Amino acid sequence: MPASVAPPSRAHDTPAAPAGRLPALVLMAGSCLPVLGAVLLAPVLPRMQDHFAAVPGSAALVPVVLTVPALALALLAPFAGVIVDRLGRKRLLVVATLLYAVFGTAPLFLDSLHAILVSRILVGITEAAIMTACTTLIGDYYSGELRDRYVALQTMCASASATAFFVLGGVLGAADWRAPFWLYAVGLLIAPVMARVLPAPVPTVAVGDTDPVDTRAAQTARRPFPVRRMAGICLLTVFGAVVFYTVPVEMAYLLDEQGVVSTGAIGAVTAVASAATVLGSVVFTRLSPRRRHRLPVLFAVCAAGFLLMGIADSLPLLIAGAVVNCVGTGLLLPSLVTRAMSRLEFADRGRGMGLWTAAFFLGEFLCPLVLLGTKGPAGSLAAAVAVLGAGTAAVAALLLLPGRRARVAAALPTGEGR
Repeated sequence: MPASVAPPSRAHDTPAAPAGRLPALVLMAGSCLPVLGAVLLAPVLPRMQDHFAAVPGSAALVPVVLTVPALALALLAPFAGVIVDRLGRKRLLVVATLLYAVFGTAPLFLDSLHAILVSRILVGITEAAIMTACTTLIGDYYSGELRDRYVALQTMCASASATAFFVLGGVLGAADWRAPFWLYAVGLLIAPVMARVLPAPVPTVAVGDTDPVDTRAAQTARRPFPVRRMAGICLLTVFGAVVFYTVPVEMAYLLDEQGVVSTGAIGAVTAVASAATVLGSVVFTRLSPRRRHRLPVLFAVCAAGFLLMGIADSLPLLIAGAVVNCVGTGLLLPSLVTRAMSRLEFADRGRGMGLWTAAFFLGEFLCPLVLLGTKGPAGSLAAAVAVLGAGTAAVAALLLLPGRRARVAAALPTGEGR
């Protein structure tokens, strides 16, 4: 596990002038696009597998069509962050959204499984740019309490849209396995709105700097990126993402162990879990700044949910554990991202959020591998989830070690945790 989170820089940015609600809504819509790529095709994979049955290696390649954008996003988000800082957030976001539509709809016209796989890698590249730019712009446009609320709203929108896209992908896939790819064309509608509605971000002024000329020069001057300041929170985010994605990724298999095979029942339980994540994000906005950033408590809630799921001998107890866990993850994700933002100045925010985004999606990619590797020694998937719960509880305890608590509190944004 990571070392304690390093304290932020001594100079904090003054609050940015709020950009208004409309840019926030546009950024929420943009943040849902990578979710579309993650869940849209899941219902049609069996039909896609049948279509390419004659292609050597299709048994492995077809599932990769679903997962490879997340891997590409995890690997390339740091590079997207560099481009965001150098070329501008808004410009990159608009271009990436247009390319997202082009590459996303390409499988409608491709007959080669390998060509489709390449197009999915390109989708992952555009998703890296979109997610990094959207999160960075939230940090640019808003600050303090308002920023925390919009980050929580970002989590809510992503969780709710995941369920909606899963259902929509299934409905469209009933007609033809290619039909869900048409939804990627939504990028052609969103990109012009982004270009018109989103204002150009303005660097915030560091406390103690009174000369605007010097401040502007300081923002553009080449200086080392604060690696140590971001290392702890990024490593913690990798683990947090494993915790976050366990229920969405593994719930169907856990239900199967309980003897539940009805797709309708599985969909209903998944929807309940998604609603619990949304509830956790709502609770995040209602808590005081001091309470919403208590990571030991948030990890402990997630651990309690895992342990309930691990020992569940009935469907109601399994669902109860999933709800507890998902309320915790709904609190955890916005806490992690706002904590990361608080460590970054304007000139570093793109690279910093690129690293954080890479850490989060790396955790998403690792999640099924972690549980698969634990399942064998543990004896069952439920037991593996219980082991993960124990590990999550251990992380919560580590964050409470003497001295660590004070350092974490000192690393909170000004006025949050003191």
